[in-house]
Amino acid sequence: MIVSIPKETLPGEKRVALIPANIQALSKRGLEIIVEQGAGENAGYLDSAYQEAGAKIVSRQDVFSQGEIVIQVQSFGANKRTADEDLGLLRQDQIIIGAMDPLGNPENARVLSGRGVTAIALELVPRISRAQSMDILSSMATLSGYKSVLIGAMELPRIFPMMMTAAGTLAASRVFIMGAGVAGLQACATAKRLGAIVEAYDVRPAAAEQIVSVGAKPIVLDLDTESSEDKGGYAKEQGEDFLRRQRELMTEVVARQDLVITTAAVPGAKSPILVTADMVRAMRPGSVIVDLAAERGGNCELTRLGETVVEHGVTIIGPDNLPATVPAHASQLYGKNIETLLNLLITEEGSLNLDFEDEIFQDTVIAHGGDVPQTRMRELLGLAPLAAPQPEETSTITDSPSEETEENN
Repeated sequence: MIVSIPKETLPGEKRVALIPANIQALSKRGLEIIVEQGAGENAGYLDSAYQEAGAKIVSRQDVFSQGEIVIQVQSFGANKRTADEDLGLLRQDQIIIGAMDPLGNPENARVLSGRGVTAIALELVPRISRAQSMDILSSMATLSGYKSVLIGAMELPRIFPMMMTAAGTLAASRVFIMGAGVAGLQACATAKRLGAIVEAYDVRPAAAEQIVSVGAKPIVLDLDTESSEDKGGYAKEQGEDFLRRQRELMTEVVARQDLVITTAAVPGAKSPILVTADMVRAMRPGSVIVDLAAERGGNCELTRLGETVVEHGVTIIGPDNLPATVPAHASQLYGKNIETLLNLLITEEGSLNLDFEDEIFQDTVIAHGGDVPQTRMRELLGLAPLAAPQPEETSTITDSPSEETEENN
């Protein structure tokens, strides 16, 4: 089995899908790894390190022509700027693995199925215990939460910790995190370590205990939040009446903060507006907002993706692809996610184990055999549900006391 790693082509993307440590582990299982020349350089992993780990350095053409499994960080669908250049390099029955933004760009599944490839979209890894080590959303969100606090601290005209000096006492900065998922909790922990007074809010009531566990104070609003969480543990999209009431109650909380970090995102949907222009106007001059939901439109009404703007004396930052700004550790985490997935996908004997009875593959395979097998993707594309496998017809044998039924798997 040949596994290949292309160099990322999206501008600003410095991560690589596998690092040399992953190559060593996978090579021991008998896999052959080929890596495009220079694929890991931007993350600090040189070609020589890959070769020492057992990989072969090849051209981009060879990566696609030889690889039976092609693994990327930003693959077709997620990379909307340059990935289409590689479509012509795909061949039938090839397996493509990577981030594909399937819910935000469902048509991509139809395109890939038309090429006859099998596509595994890593954003759809289910939130079950045995899949945690394959979850790229969680591993990348950890880094985004950490980095967002550093960005805010650099922009804020204050320091985070309280200091008592001969020249007077400096009050600690107040930091407020909106959304207590993986990114939000890491932001809470990072801000707390830097000495800030940290508060956080999440629409899911169960998040309060997690907020306390990282040293922050949970903010509780008088809202009905019983239906705020889906079965996968993600926050559900809320109606406009709920969001309007939430903004009304949140205005006073936001006004007293020095740094606000927003992280609320709904998979496949536009980010909810949590901070309006009026709320920004009520903040103190010199305050800062870092909007981690900028890539989906932003939680702040005034956010602009990839830009830093100043409105009403408040600095609003809309970062784009924060994990790529720490590519060494981001690649390390991403590579471990991939290594774990490959250990499930490929048997010890080196054969393919694409088991559609497994929930992980049911949820993540968005193209296979010229079709779109994933249930939610079919709904988004307006495709009819796939027929359930039917058992084979049974026949009665007159000289036997029993009948046997063989299920068609």
